[in-house]
Amino acid sequence: MGAGVMKSGGGGGRRRRHRGRAAAMSEINVTPFVDVMLVLLIIFMVAAPLLTVGVPVELPDTAASAMPTEEEEPLTITITADGLLLIMTTKVLDTEFLPKLTAIAAERTSDKVFLRADGAVPYERVAQIMGALNAGGFNSIGLVTDADGPTFGGGN
Repeated sequence: MGAGVMKSGGGGGRRRRHRGRAAAMSEINVTPFVDVMLVLLIIFMVAAPLLTVGVPVELPDTAASAMPTEEEEPLTITITADGLLLIMTTKVLDTEFLPKLTAIAAERTSDKVFLRADGAVPYERVAQIMGALNAGGFNSIGLVTDADGPTFGGGN
């Protein structure tokens, strides 16, 4: 009842010894490549939302859905809580606003513009900026808000 070790192979007594180099491996190991690609995918998925350019503004909450995206980057106008006016990320004085809008409208193919206004900005100021946008050649004005706001149908 002892435990023994059995040799596999069929007896013969001779062992082959490989001399020289081993045969070249002709297959590519794709596992490291797939691992690297998955890591890069995760990095870009996490980093992409952080790349959006913007000025920090407390947007009002609404129940409106998001607008569809386009090929051309939309023009963004921002009004901060202290009344500062920005085209994309460039500060603009009120007197320079309409001439700059007219120049920008001449260069763009789309007349769509997004207006981001802090919730503390008076409605009169927002209406004045919307009038200037219309006079500057931008007829499609989208008001940017935060989602998940109150609904008037009995929701939030």
